[in-house]
Amino acid sequence: MSSRRRLPVLALALGALLALLAGAGQAQATGYRYWSFWDRDGDKWVYATQGPSTARPSDGDVEGFRFSVSEDSQSAAKPRGTAKFASICADTPARAGEKRVALVIDPGVAQDAPSGETPPEPRTACARVADDATTADALAAVAKPLRYDNQALLCAISGYPKTGCGEQVSTSKDKGAGKGADTGSVKAEKPRATVAESGGGGPAVGLIAGGGAVVVLGAAAVWQARRRRG
Repeated sequence: MSSRRRLPVLALALGALLALLAGAGQAQATGYRYWSFWDRDGDKWVYATQGPSTARPSDGDVEGFRFSVSEDSQSAAKPRGTAKFASICADTPARAGEKRVALVIDPGVAQDAPSGETPPEPRTACARVADDATTADALAAVAKPLRYDNQALLCAISGYPKTGCGEQVSTSKDKGAGKGADTGSVKAEKPRATVAESGGGGPAVGLIAGGGAVVVLGAAAVWQARRRRG
């Protein structure tokens, strides 16, 4: 093959590889698997700006928790189901010196569950607690057992999940499970996870593609050197 013909062929190969790399970057992203915390504002959910251990809801407030793989708060998955205080706390009368907090607890979907676990059905609960109680106090009153890590990150509600806590995972960008792992997390900050899950024990697509890039660029260098000598 002449040198003039080699150049377009090499350019096409490199272009195809760059397209592969771009596709791999879009297909995978880094997220965190954890319980996110939400406030109900009128008829919509708002990502909480503080954690449940410092938030102090008022009587009549509705707050939610959603378990999912989260990449950022902008596209976070919201709690599902009924979110009306009048419905959730209909059978819980008011008492002097106490307040009622409606909670929506959504364990999420199967695709976000840790390996070997099945998420329970979403549920609601009305917590009647002391006037100065935090959201964490309200949650503890109706959804034990709770599990926290040594950095006060909420890891499990009603025992789900059994293991793991804010672990870093690889996820698909077009996944419908929902995102969210920023200032509205249960700890009011992105979970500081250090354990990443692999997608099946094989080499990462990015690593393979990266190796391919080295091969193609190396071939380009060899071709260029031969052309100069010729």
